[in-house]
Amino acid sequence: MTKKAKILTGKRIGVFGKGGSGKSTAVVLLAKTLNDHGYPICVLDADSTNVGLHQALGLDESPVSLMNYFGGTVFGGGTVTCPVDDPTPLAGAEISLSGLPDRYYARSQRGLVFLTAGKIGDQGPGAGCDGPISKIARDLRIVAEGNHPVTLVDFKAGFEDSARGVITTLDWAIVIVDPTSASLQMAVNMKDLVDQIKAGVLPATSHLDSPALVAVANRIFQEATIKGVSFVLSRIEDETMEAYLREKLAEKGIRPIGTIHHNHSISLCWLKGLPLDVTEIREDLEGIVAELEAAEKRVLLNHEMVSGITRKSLLRYQEMGDIQ
Repeated sequence: MTKKAKILTGKRIGVFGKGGSGKSTAVVLLAKTLNDHGYPICVLDADSTNVGLHQALGLDESPVSLMNYFGGTVFGGGTVTCPVDDPTPLAGAEISLSGLPDRYYARSQRGLVFLTAGKIGDQGPGAGCDGPISKIARDLRIVAEGNHPVTLVDFKAGFEDSARGVITTLDWAIVIVDPTSASLQMAVNMKDLVDQIKAGVLPATSHLDSPALVAVANRIFQEATIKGVSFVLSRIEDETMEAYLREKLAEKGIRPIGTIHHNHSISLCWLKGLPLDVTEIREDLEGIVAELEAAEKRVLLNHEMVSGITRKSLLRYQEMGDIQ
């Protein structure tokens, strides 16, 4: 930890949720709020079917996809494979923005960096599955001079990417829970999946013929960096609705870290392709960011050693203000 390094600097945070839960809205609002807190931000669009994220971030155009940069999907004759069929790490996935041609990323007026893994909507019949996009999302690392950015990954709606192992390389997962029974079930599934990975449960590999690939798949799960999963309520219209969701989640041992209340102006922005404004729900987002920072601090304090710093020393540095 460098002096004045903020607690979430360099972390990779994946955002998940069922279709229509408000997942992409949460990504944009968290990106802008974290940026307001002084974090450099990189947003990776890893949703192969959704569109419009660049507009919500305040960008006129989306950059050329990283799928093109990496040579295309294996289904189209390229090199990027599905992590289920081929768990081998993607070559060259650690990227410095200073060395990446500018057509592959965009930068908003706020300084947020935006990249897209790829889309399958324009690939036509027989394009194959979107597993290769999951591999890019799993393996991509954006490095920069000075403090590395917080990378927020907007994953495809549903549970599919999680089952492909993308969460193994994240620091934190966030599940967006809207007021539907499907969202409640997804929250439980994600909690169970993260608990299993942290407990050392290995992935299914009976479909892999090569012992070498089995070893790679197992190693990826054994070396998983995921620290935990958080849950955020979304599209909440009233206290009764929020209370019911919290009660049902509590029955499964889940405590949401915050709520994003329903806001008509945000829905209108998505309809018109306008940048999302965090102003009206600033308090919601501030609370969520504070909870994320607190969770990271708890992880650090629960380890006897953190990059050579003892727990006692870390506490002393916090008191001195050297770690924010």
